[in-house]
Order: sequence, then structure tokens, then C-alpha cells
Amino acid sequence: MVKHIVLFKLKDTLTQEEKSEIMYQFKAAIEALPAQISCIQHIFVGLNMNPDEKWDICLESQFNSLEDVHTYSTHPAHLAAAGIIKEAKADRACTDFEC
Repeated sequence: MVKHIVLFKLKDTLTQEEKSEIMYQFKAAIEALPAQISCIQHIFVGLNMNPDEKWDICLESQFNSLEDVHTYSTHPAHLAAAGIIKEAKADRACTDFEC
């Protein structure tokens, strides 16, 4: 199994209302993906509640292989969901590891 963890920081120029709207839209879109992308074993989006921390969004997902991660990351449904935060994103960090 491969865990795919991604952290997102949204732009500081966004209002809290704009950030919240984008975060909830992104969460809903990502968590709907298993119905469209069969290789997803698990997926969850956590929204940061601690304003003292850098990252706004944490995406945690699990796949059978790194190839499945690639299939997911290039799937049109994933690209559409990722588009929700494309213009709002200031930073991104990612790690993939065996579990």
C-alpha cells in the first residue's frame, strides 16, 4: 500500500470567507472521487482549524501502488477537483510512502 499525503497553503491575500469556500468545495470534490476513480482505496481531506499553523488543507489518500497514484493524479476528475484550488494555492508539499 502507498500513502499519498499532500498539504496545501492558500494565498494570504484571500479573505477567511474565500478560503473557507474554496476549502469546502475542494474537500467535497476530492472526497467524491472514489466513485469515479476505482484505484483509490481511501481518501480524506482535513481542513486546518489552527490558525497558528502554516498549512490550510491536508489530503490523505491510500493506493495499492505508486502506479495507482499516477493514475489518480492524471485522471480528468482529479484534475478538475485540483482546479478548484489552482489559483488560490500559495504552496504545496507532498509525500508518498509505503505502509
